[in-house]
Amino acid sequence: MKLCLATNNAHKVEELQALLGDKFQLQTLNEIGCFDDIPETADTFDGNSLQKAMYVWERFQIDCIADDSGLEVDALNGEPGVFSARYAGEHGNHAKNIDKLLETLKGVENRAAQFRSVITLLIDGKPNFFEGIIRGKITHEKHGEKGFGYDPIFMPEGYDRTFAEMTMEEKNPISHRGLAVAKMIEFLKKA
Repeated sequence: MKLCLATNNAHKVEELQALLGDKFQLQTLNEIGCFDDIPETADTFDGNSLQKAMYVWERFQIDCIADDSGLEVDALNGEPGVFSARYAGEHGNHAKNIDKLLETLKGVENRAAQFRSVITLLIDGKPNFFEGIIRGKITHEKHGEKGFGYDPIFMPEGYDRTFAEMTMEEKNPISHRGLAVAKMIEFLKKA
């Protein structure tokens, strides 16, 4: 089954394809001919995820997976949240986002946080939502070279390594996106 993944983020495509296996073939926005910068103007992960999926469906009539995810830090009342990718002002500048977060948390003892992902699976224009949450903490400095985003400073509960220190095979089953995708796969098996 072919599904468009509403992104051109190669890391997301690789991560999600590994989770989905060979039963599904993911296509990027570029591969379906969508070169637009899809708006993300909602104030929730659900809203942004649905907005991206509907954008693809309305223009291309292609079944679609869209996700919105981010980091929610307890001591910051859930920030950066839906603004995770542009926390430091420039969309997708992971280094600046991490630096800003570490600076903001200087001297803060409560480092508890969670990654949250909401996936919208849009088939024949009908949305289904799947959420994944992984609890953990923010480290005081970067560790590891793998992954992307806030992975170098997020250590999941029960582990002594950050996501950026884990292989994809270690990270995927426990990550927020992995947990949401597992729910989506179960849904697809039953459908």
